[in-house]
Amino acid sequence: MAFPQLNAEQRRAAETVRGPVCILAGAGSGKTTTITARIARQVETGAFAPGEILAVTFTDKAAGEMRARLEALGVHGVRARTFHSAALAQLAHFGDGAPAILASKALILQPLRRALPKPYCFRPLRELATEIERARNARLTPDTYLAALDGHEPPLPADLAVRVFRRYEERKREQGRIDFEDVLELTIRLFDERPDALAEFRARYRAFTVDEYQDVNLLQQALLERWLGDRDDLCVVGDDYQSIYSFTGATPRYLLAMSQRYPHAAVIRLEENHRSSPQVLAFANRLVPRLGGAEKRLRAVRPGGPEPTLVAAADRAAEVALVVARVRELELAYEEMAVLVRINARSEDFEEAFAAAGIPFQVRGGAFLRRPAARRTLQVLRRADGPAAAAVRAAALDQGWVEVVPEGVGEEEATRQSDLARLVRLAEEFGGGAADFVADLEARFGAESEGRGVNVLSYHRAKGLEFEAVFLPRLEQGELPYRGSDPAEERRLLYVGITRAKRHLHLSWVAKPSRFLEELGVERKPEPRPEGPVFAALREWRLQRAKADGVPAYVVFHDRTLAEIAECGPQTLAELARIAGVGPAKLDRYGPEVLAALAVTP
Repeated sequence: MAFPQLNAEQRRAAETVRGPVCILAGAGSGKTTTITARIARQVETGAFAPGEILAVTFTDKAAGEMRARLEALGVHGVRARTFHSAALAQLAHFGDGAPAILASKALILQPLRRALPKPYCFRPLRELATEIERARNARLTPDTYLAALDGHEPPLPADLAVRVFRRYEERKREQGRIDFEDVLELTIRLFDERPDALAEFRARYRAFTVDEYQDVNLLQQALLERWLGDRDDLCVVGDDYQSIYSFTGATPRYLLAMSQRYPHAAVIRLEENHRSSPQVLAFANRLVPRLGGAEKRLRAVRPGGPEPTLVAAADRAAEVALVVARVRELELAYEEMAVLVRINARSEDFEEAFAAAGIPFQVRGGAFLRRPAARRTLQVLRRADGPAAAAVRAAALDQGWVEVVPEGVGEEEATRQSDLARLVRLAEEFGGGAADFVADLEARFGAESEGRGVNVLSYHRAKGLEFEAVFLPRLEQGELPYRGSDPAEERRLLYVGITRAKRHLHLSWVAKPSRFLEELGVERKPEPRPEGPVFAALREWRLQRAKADGVPAYVVFHDRTLAEIAECGPQTLAELARIAGVGPAKLDRYGPEVLAALAVTP
């Protein structure tokens, strides 16, 4: 059996084939390599037969990857499944066949949402579904839901939230279907009521490995405890620094309490990072003292790279332009770069800027025109006559748009309201007819490529991924930490964002810099806005040129580049070419005009 190359920490974990093992795996530390090597060693040493091992992951993709890696190591017959697929197989084996699974909660929630009073009848279905999942993962029922809120704010007023929860459960029973939370709950009930089934299961499976253990919830933990009984051949792997799913009921407390439940457990820290440069890791490690939990100080094994770039931009347009300019400057495949946003609504600025600059991009999780607000508005506009502004405003109001979004709305609703507000503003700025406005929107935002281009995605979707260059814009109060969110979890989100970067890391902000920047040792003074007659003349030239080209001003040149041009005062194209941000294409397109603008400036 050809084992992969392992460092000392990984080797110790792989060779500890019996008893409870807790692997605290830092970002980029090779946890999947380690646990697959451990499972292979369990089989090689004869500690367990392949069919006696159950490996549990959180996604089907991760389960497939684990099976593929084990096959490559010559290990056949180990079960690698998610909690839900494992439980479903057990229900099918011990029960009367696999029950009918509800394909999506939206099928039941859609009519329930329509029956709610305004504005709640416009709440995103995913927010309602997530609230029910959070309750079920905490093993709550409609009868115990209200008493267990304990400061939690649901996406609806509490009386409406419990009403939707209750009717959802009733409709589900009427249809004779179950959802994924029921799969786990019914399996727990099966084992509690059928000692024979439990004995048969435990006789078959004698060793368990659980990946991403920091994301386990009460319902999953309860099932795991049934599987184990009083045995202790359990290996868990996770990183409490990357616990960012509390809104689903996930908690790192089971990972952190592992050594208390099993005092004889081997606790192994994987701190050798194979992903990021020493500069990126040193920056991420500045957050460690405030992350709490089980301390892990990542050590880099990759060669050195550039220091992270920290920019206080003059305004939002300048911030976006900085990212666009940096994407152009880096000699990387576009797919190796990512812009992370806190909520999906923040992708719009970058979609528009990348489209205007001719840079391919892909939005993971839903681009602007594919999200519900824009999709429904476009449906209205394609049937409308007359001015776009009136049609869009009417469509937005019909969808529950409010000019002042109340505090406490969820991220999905905040995105929806932001999208509606942007559509209204864009329509008012456009000033033309509905059909022409649709064409304009598709030209500005419809350039997304499928599976290619710069990645634009949320921090949550970025977990588990890595990129050569990562951009973290809008590091401001109210954005990160996001308003109303748990600051501790928001800090972990930032840590996740930073540790996605291999070599290049770019952080930026405009007003009210994030409190986390101070924790990172970054001085939070905003960059002074450039002034003076030369800079003012260049801005006026840029404004006119942008209007003529039909592009945002920052696509021509951003403020930082104009400020440097004003300061250096180049008199020839060769001198202008030496200024950062003036590439060959821009030199050819704008160079003579810039020099002309400088020549007439006193």
